[in-house]
Amino acid sequence: MKIATAAEMRGIDKAAIEYFGIPGLVLMENAGAALARQVASILTDAANKKICVFAGKGNNGGDGFVAARHLANLGAKVKVFLVFDENDTAGDAQVNLNIVKKMGIDVLPLAGDRDWDMARVAATFADCIIDAMLGTGFSGGIQGNMARAVEIINSAGKPVVAADIPSGVHADTGQVGGTAVRADYTVTFGLPKPGLLLYPGAEYTGRLVVADITIPAALLCAEIIRQNAITVRKAKQLIPRRHPAAHKGVNGHVAIVAGSEAYTGAAALAATGALRAGAGLVTLGVAASLLNLMQMKLTEIITRPLPEIIGGAIGLKAVPYIDELAARCDVLAIGPGLGRAEETMAAVREVVRNCEKPLVIDADGLNALVGHTDVLRDTAALAVLTPHPGEMGRLLGLTPAQVNQDRLGVARQAAHNWGAIVVLKGAPTVVAFPDGEVYINTSGNAGMATGGTGDVLTGVIAALIAQGLSSHDAAVAGVYLHGLAGDIAAHAGQVGMAAGDVAQALPAAYAGLLEE
Repeated sequence: MKIATAAEMRGIDKAAIEYFGIPGLVLMENAGAALARQVASILTDAANKKICVFAGKGNNGGDGFVAARHLANLGAKVKVFLVFDENDTAGDAQVNLNIVKKMGIDVLPLAGDRDWDMARVAATFADCIIDAMLGTGFSGGIQGNMARAVEIINSAGKPVVAADIPSGVHADTGQVGGTAVRADYTVTFGLPKPGLLLYPGAEYTGRLVVADITIPAALLCAEIIRQNAITVRKAKQLIPRRHPAAHKGVNGHVAIVAGSEAYTGAAALAATGALRAGAGLVTLGVAASLLNLMQMKLTEIITRPLPEIIGGAIGLKAVPYIDELAARCDVLAIGPGLGRAEETMAAVREVVRNCEKPLVIDADGLNALVGHTDVLRDTAALAVLTPHPGEMGRLLGLTPAQVNQDRLGVARQAAHNWGAIVVLKGAPTVVAFPDGEVYINTSGNAGMATGGTGDVLTGVIAALIAQGLSSHDAAVAGVYLHGLAGDIAAHAGQVGMAAGDVAQALPAAYAGLLEE
C-alpha cells in the first residue's frame, strides 16, 4: 500500500477534483460518511448515543460536519463545538456547516469560558468524541483554544475517533509539538500518511482505518508516491518459495564475519538468524581463538578460523581469507560483535571495498564506516546497511533524537548519498533505497527492543539474498519476516523476550507467509 505525504495527498485531491471532475463536496461527503460509519460501528447502535464533534475551520472540520449529519440521521444526539471563529469558515466546509445548522443539530462556538465549560461537561458525558479540528496541513505546535480543546478531549476518558489524522500530529514525520489528540481510532482518507505509522504519531493514532472516499485508483497507486507500507500482502509476494526437490546447495550460502571475545553472542545470533530464515548453508568466519567456542554454540553452522590480533578480534591479515570466503558464497554479512579495534575497523573497510558479492553491514561494520562512507561508493557490491538510530547518528554526525525526528527523510537522504540500501531499525523500521523509494514496516513490537535482535535481522536479510531475492526485495521482506517472528514470540509476553526467541520463531513466521 502506498503512503502519501501531506503535499502528495493535496495533489491527489486536486487531481481528483480538477482532472477527474469529482466535486470536493463529494469527497468531503464520502470522508464524513466513513467517519460516521466508524463511530456507529464502535457504538454498535448510534441511536440515542451522545456524540461530541470538535471541529476546525477547514476541510477537516467539514468532514466532521458531514459525520455529525449522518450520525444525527441514525438517531444520535450530536453536539458540534466550533474551535474557531465561525466567520472564518468557507468553501465546502461552510456548505456542510450550514446544512448541519438547518437540520437543528446543536452547534456551539467556543467563545467564552461558559462555552468551554459546556464543552467539557458534554465531552465527559459523551459516548464518543470526534476530533475534526486539524488535518494533514498542520505543522508546529498546538496553542490557545486548540490546545484547550485537545485537553478536554484527552481528559474525557471516552472513545475518540480522529478524522484523517489526530490533531497535533505532523502528517509527514509523526512529530508532536507539545500536545495532540490521543485517538482510539483514526479514519484516514484515501491513503495512510507517514505520521500515522511513525512514532510518536503512531502512539496517538490508535487503530488505523483507511477509508475509500472514491478517489480514482490511478491516483492512489501513482509511481510518483515514493512511500510504501510493508504489509503482510507485500511480504507474501516477495518471500521465496522452496521447490519440493530443493537441496542445501540451491537454497543459498551465507557467509558471516562477526564476533569477538566479548561478543560471541552477536555472531551466533546472526548465524542462527540466517539459518532459521532458510539459508541452505551458513559459514561463520571468526577469530581463530573463538573457533572451538563457536563450534560448541552452533551445531548446524560451518565455522572458519580467521587470523586475529588481540582479544579475539580480526585484523588486516584476515582480509584475504574473508575475500576468499565471500567469493565462494552468495552474500556476505559483516559486523555483528566484531569490536572496534582500529585494525579491525580498517579490515572491515578493506573487505567492503573489495567485495563483489551482495553485502549486509551491521553493528561494528557500520562503526568502521564512520568518516569513511565513501567506501560504499567504491565497492562493486550493493550494500544493505542496518543501523539503529545511534549508529545512523554516528554515520551522519547527528544525535539519535535528530535521526528519529525525521526517520524517512534521514534514511532516504543517506541511501541516496551512499548509493546503498538503508534499513533504519526502530519503531517502525524504515527501508530506504538510493532512488528515493522508502518502505515503512508494519510488523514487530516493543518486546524486540532487546540486545541481539538486530543481529538476527542481519542474518535474515542475508539469507533471503542467498535464496535468490534481490537486495532490495530481501531488505523489505526480511524486515517484515523478522518483525512477524517477533510478534509470534510475543505471544508468550513482550517483557522478557530475547533475541533468540525471535530467531526460533522465524520458521513459524516464514510458514505463515507461505500460507495462501
